[in-house]
Amino acid sequence: MKDPVDVLIIGAGASGAAVAWSLAETKMHILCLEQGGWMNPAEYPSTGRDWEAKFYGEWSSSPNVRGRPEDYPINDDNSPIKVVNYNAVGGSTVMYTAHWPRLHPSDFKVKTLDGVADDWPIDYDALTPFFEENDRMMGTSGLSGDPLSPLTHPPMPQQPMGLSGAIIGKAMNERGWHWWPSDTTVATMDYEGRARCINLGHCTPACAQGAKSSTDITYWPHAVRAGVELRTHCRVREITTDENGMASGVVYYDKDGVEQFQPAHVVIIACNGVGTPRLLLNSASGRFPNGLANSSGLVGKNLMFHPYAQIYGYVKEPTDSNRAPPTCLWSKEWYDTDLSRGFVRGYGVQFVRGAGPVFEAVVSEQKGILPWGEEHHRVFRKLNGHRLGFSAICEDLPEEHNQVTLDPVLKDSHGIPAPKIDYTISENSRKMMEHALARGREFLETAGATDICVNSPIPWGGWHLLGTARMGTDPSRSVVNEWGRSHDVKNLFIVDGSIFVTSGGVNPTSTIQALALYIADQMKQRLANLFD
Repeated sequence: MKDPVDVLIIGAGASGAAVAWSLAETKMHILCLEQGGWMNPAEYPSTGRDWEAKFYGEWSSSPNVRGRPEDYPINDDNSPIKVVNYNAVGGSTVMYTAHWPRLHPSDFKVKTLDGVADDWPIDYDALTPFFEENDRMMGTSGLSGDPLSPLTHPPMPQQPMGLSGAIIGKAMNERGWHWWPSDTTVATMDYEGRARCINLGHCTPACAQGAKSSTDITYWPHAVRAGVELRTHCRVREITTDENGMASGVVYYDKDGVEQFQPAHVVIIACNGVGTPRLLLNSASGRFPNGLANSSGLVGKNLMFHPYAQIYGYVKEPTDSNRAPPTCLWSKEWYDTDLSRGFVRGYGVQFVRGAGPVFEAVVSEQKGILPWGEEHHRVFRKLNGHRLGFSAICEDLPEEHNQVTLDPVLKDSHGIPAPKIDYTISENSRKMMEHALARGREFLETAGATDICVNSPIPWGGWHLLGTARMGTDPSRSVVNEWGRSHDVKNLFIVDGSIFVTSGGVNPTSTIQALALYIADQMKQRLANLFD
C-alpha cells in the first residue's frame, strides 16, 4: 500500500493550483491528482492557420464534442445551456477568454439587500488580500479606478482598446452609459517569464505565446518547485472513508487504466461545479448513502450557469476581428438591483471585438444573413471584420431544481457514471435577458450597426459552473462551512466554484481562485486541528 500523503488535491485547474501553491509553504506532503495531462503549447491551435477549424472539433470547448480521452461525457440534454470545460493541468484556464472581473461586495449580501437567495458566510473584504495576491500570481492587465467595480491594482497596463474599443466607447458615451477597459489576464508587457501578447489569434482555444495566464504556466511551476507532487492522467473514481467517517483517501485509475488507492490525511476537491458533485455522489457508502458530505441533500443542487444574452451587429468601420483578447471593455451599468426594471439583481456586460473569418462565415450562414450565390462574396466582405458584440452575463439565482445528478446509463471510459444536468432558466433571469437585449440593441443602433442578430441564451455558454456544494454556517442549508470544510467530513475540503452561494453577474475565475487562497490560508491557521 502507498504511504498516506498529508494533503491530496483532486484537480489541477484554477482552484487546485492556487490551493496547492499556497499550502506548499507548510512543507507537508501534498499530492495533486489530475485526470488530464500537461499541455504542449506547440500543439495549440494558434500555431497554425487552421485554428478556427480546430475549434469545431478537437479544440471545441465542449467535452462532448472534443471527446478527448481525458474528458468525461456530460448528459446536458435537459438544459438549454451546454456544459463546457477542459481537463488538463491548468483546467479550463487553458481555454477561457481571460476576462477578469471580481464579484462585487453586494454579491455577498443578496438576501440582506434584495430578499432573495442567501447571504454568503463571508464578505468581499475577507477576500480582498487574496484577490490582490491572485492578480499578482496570474498577472493581470487593466486600468485601476473603475467607479462601478471593486478597486483593483493590476500589475500591467490595460489592453489596447483597438479599433472596436473606440467604436464601443463612443456609442456608450452617446447613451450616457458606464463603460471601462476590462481587466484581463493577458500580458501587455513581459511579466514573470511570460512574453506580452502578440495577437496570435482568439484567446479561448489556448495561447501558444503564453501571454494568456493559465495555471499550468503561473501557479504550477512555483508549486512543483516548492515540493508539491503532481500526478497526471489519474482519474479519481471515489473518495473513501474510514470507520470514523473521515476521508481516508481516493480510488483512482492511473495512466494505464489500473485501479489504485491513494491514502491521505486531508482531501481537497477542486473539480468544478459539475465534477465535484459528480465525485461526491459517486462516493456514496453505507455511512453516506446519499453521497459523501450530503447530509443537507444539497450536493448537486442549486446549479448556476450565468445565462448569456448576446446581441451583435455589423458596423461600416473595421473592427478588430479575431485579434486578442476577445473582450476589451466591460460595463456595470445594470449590475445591481433596480426594481423598476422588473427583476432583482442584474448583469455585467462584456463587449466583443469581433470574430474570425471561418466563424463569421459559418455563423452568418446559419443566421441567414450570408447568402449563397453571386452575392456571397460581397456580403461576406461587408460582414467579416465588421462585427460588434454586446454580451450580458446574467446573474443566475440558486434554485434547487437546477441540479447535477449521476446518469443511470452514460459512463466515462473507466465506467464511472457521467453527470446529468437538469437546468431551466428562471423567470427572473428571462426578464433580465430581455432587458439586456433591449439595451444591447440600443447600443448597436447608436453605433450604426445593421444585420443585428441574437443568441439568447448562448447555447454553448455553460462556462461558469457554480453553486452545487454551497458554503454556509447552517449544515442543513450548505455543504461546506465558511472556510470550505465539509460539515459532515471534517478532513474534506472543497475549493472550486461549487461552493458559491450566489453567482453574481461576472465571470467567476478570479473569485474562485481568491476563495481557494482564502481557504488555504484558513487551513494553515488551523493546522493543529485539520486532522481531527
